[in-house]
Amino acid sequence: MQSYLPLAARIFLSIVFLRAAVGKLLNPVGTQQAMALKGLPLTGFLLIGAIMLLLGGGLSILLGYKTRWGVIALFVFLIPTTFIFHTNWAENTQVIQFTKNLAIAGGLLMLAAFGPGALSFDEKLANRYSNRIF
Repeated sequence: MQSYLPLAARIFLSIVFLRAAVGKLLNPVGTQQAMALKGLPLTGFLLIGAIMLLLGGGLSILLGYKTRWGVIALFVFLIPTTFIFHTNWAENTQVIQFTKNLAIAGGLLMLAAFGPGALSFDEKLANRYSNRIF
């Protein structure tokens, strides 16, 4: 059971980011319009960067490969996006989105602190190289 819980946590966390990436890929114009409404410049460039971070970080967490790098990238991405897009406290949905992002950030920090678990590429690679005799 202990082996499967970190895997389940990684799957749940990665779904959030992978789904966001797919949503941006399917509606790039709408995403750029939302970015422009918040006053962001170079929305095309930022959109490409966001998609790359979301896909790369999401896959990193899902597979448990270079997990801490993926976590760091997504955590750094999550901070400004939360404060740019979800601070309209007059709208309850924005308050919910803000607190949801705080919970996701907490999950990312836990993953960074304790690692991806036994069922991950990081763990398999660490075991493979630690068993060699040089």
